This record gives sequence, C-alpha cells and structure tokens, in this order.
Amino acid sequence: MIDPIIVYGAGGHAKAVIDTIEKDGRYRIAGLLDGYKPAGTSFYGYEILGDEAWLAANADRVSSGIIAIGDNWKRANIADAIRTINPQFHFVTAIHPTASVARGAAIGAGSVLMAGAIINSDTIIGEHNVLYTHASVDHDCNVGRFVTFAPKAATGGNVSIGDYSVVSMGANIIHGQTIGEHSVIGAGSTVLTSIASHVVAYGTPAKVIRNREAGERYL
Repeated sequence: MIDPIIVYGAGGHAKAVIDTIEKDGRYRIAGLLDGYKPAGTSFYGYEILGDEAWLAANADRVSSGIIAIGDNWKRANIADAIRTINPQFHFVTAIHPTASVARGAAIGAGSVLMAGAIINSDTIIGEHNVLYTHASVDHDCNVGRFVTFAPKAATGGNVSIGDYSVVSMGANIIHGQTIGEHSVIGAGSTVLTSIASHVVAYGTPAKVIRNREAGERYL
C-alpha cells in the first residue's frame, strides 16, 4: 500500500509540489494543512484538513508529509512547529520522474526536486530545499538547509551554499564559489566570486547591493 502523507500549504507553490508528488508515485496525499483556508474546503482536488493542530489530534493517522511553502524562512518555522507537535514526524522527499539524481548524490528530508532538476555526482542537498524546474547543481556541491533554486538556476562544481539562501531564476554560479547563509542571488545574475552571508547580490558579474536580515521577504 502507498503510504499516506499530508502536504502543508495550499498556494501556488503547493500546486507544483503536489504535481511532483503525484508523478513521483511513492506517496498518497491524505489531505492538506493550511492555517489560512477553512477546514473542509478543497484545494487542487484535496481536502483542507486544518492547521498544525490537526497533527496533534491525528498523529496516529498520518505522521509523514512535506511542507509546500515557497518562502525558506516560513518553511523553516512550519517545520519547527510540526516537530514541536510531533517529534517523530517524518518529512519525505518529492522527486519528479524527469529529475536526474546522479550516483553519490544525497537529498535531505523534506526536499523537492521538480521537473528537469539535475543533481550531479556526490552533491549534498540539505533538508527542506526546493529545486524548481530545470534547476541544476553540479558535482561535489554542498547545499545547506531551506535553500531555494528558482527555475533554471545553475551552479558549477564544488559550490557551497549556506542555509536559507536563494538562487533566483536563471542565475549562474561558477565552480568553486561559496554563497553565505540568508543571501539572495538576483535573477539572471552570474556569480564569479564568493558572496557573503546576509546580503542581496545581483548583476553580471554579481555584486553585493545591500545587506539582508534573516527572514526578510524575497518573494
């Protein structure tokens, strides 16, 4: 029998995650959790069950799932809330059948690889990351937790990316560079040198434009 899971989130990003789960085929979605939509209503063909409190009352029914929230910081806060309610909760991965995961690569719990995403040899993808369509992370990279790669974002080999950072749409990072934590690389940028933590950088070559606080909106 296919294991039931819950999906936390009922917005545009959740649609893409749901599609990935359905095509992945390893799990059955029992319903959605969302604190902003009424329980009992429907979203994308699935029932809204409630919010985090539903987990406390139904831990014996469903104890696995994935967070379908696009913002890294919000995704982390929800993960913490779920672990507080149920420390044994198991976060699953969702990997689209057209994604490519090379030999030696590791994908952390709660991460999503959407259509056409590529993870190359011996790259480590941390927990609760999102790789959107045709994002590519080359060999021997190390990607932290709660990181987002927007569509067609790409890195060369031996790149390191810190927790909570974002590589925006179409941005490219050449081999051997480091992106600090809580940083955002702007859309279409080309990163030729390492970028510090807590900054926004963009352009070709990418340059630091300003500082950035943890949890600051980027979507």
